[in-house]
Amino acid sequence: MVYIGVDLGGTNIAVGVVNENWEIVAEASTKTLHTRPYQEVIRDMAVCADKALQKAGLTHNDVKSIGIGIPGCADEDGNVIFCTNLGWKDIPLRTELQKYINKPVYVGNDATVAGLAESYAGVSKGCSSSVFLTLGTGVGGGIIIDGKPWNGVHGVASELGHMILVAGGEQCSCGNRGCLERYTSATAIIRMAKEAVKENPDCAIMKKVNGDADRINAKTVIDAAKENDPVGVKVFEQYTDYLAMACNNVIQFLDPDMVVLGGGVSYAGEFLVDAVRRKVPNYILNKNLPYSEIKLAALRNEAGIIGAALLGRAAE
Repeated sequence: MVYIGVDLGGTNIAVGVVNENWEIVAEASTKTLHTRPYQEVIRDMAVCADKALQKAGLTHNDVKSIGIGIPGCADEDGNVIFCTNLGWKDIPLRTELQKYINKPVYVGNDATVAGLAESYAGVSKGCSSSVFLTLGTGVGGGIIIDGKPWNGVHGVASELGHMILVAGGEQCSCGNRGCLERYTSATAIIRMAKEAVKENPDCAIMKKVNGDADRINAKTVIDAAKENDPVGVKVFEQYTDYLAMACNNVIQFLDPDMVVLGGGVSYAGEFLVDAVRRKVPNYILNKNLPYSEIKLAALRNEAGIIGAALLGRAAE
């Protein structure tokens, strides 16, 4: 038997057939075109699933369950409560998809399913507990305990990006101020860099973007830091201070086996994680005791499909 994993994003729908070793054996994808009626988007999920099954030489009879990772929140009945970047609210995702493929359907947050994938097939495999932080445009989280996602009583336990890190701090898109994602996302690095280059227009960051600050991205800043550009180093050190604080908060609250860093910023690799590991001891309460490992995610783009497929396995 196989599992189908659907990675639903604002730009693309990616669907994969995943075997019982948690390997993707066939894939299909299409544009989300999220301004369409939700029924059309869900129909395209089914079309992609059928294409992937055909590539794998399989049929619906070989499918055990379907899992869908969404950039939002869903209830236990497979209804999307909200999915901001698709403009979805109260969407009967499970019911609609089962019109095309009559199999069990499970829906979870995209960061949570990525953390689930890492716990079964990635860097945190073998850990009894792990917390996944995805560092992208925003910051998402996934809490995995004994092989299952922990979503809390009301389904919002993994919204780690909206813990308050700085009281009265930067305005967040959620309406609060000082949220973790305003200090540890790729967007946060860009904001910090744009502020820093105003006083240093001749720095390496500005040279990399030909003087156009609107072209600054996280990689620009991290590359400048790797080259020991003073402004790049200053921004990187500020950013990794906040990220170390975030890791410490997770460690002090949950004490997991591992904190996993994923998302686009994590592609900076050991340069990023070494800085965070170096700084976390500054904030740890019990300095003489061991604490959670901090590691980079291993699965990258495969995590969404594999983790979504695993929702069915985790529910067994």
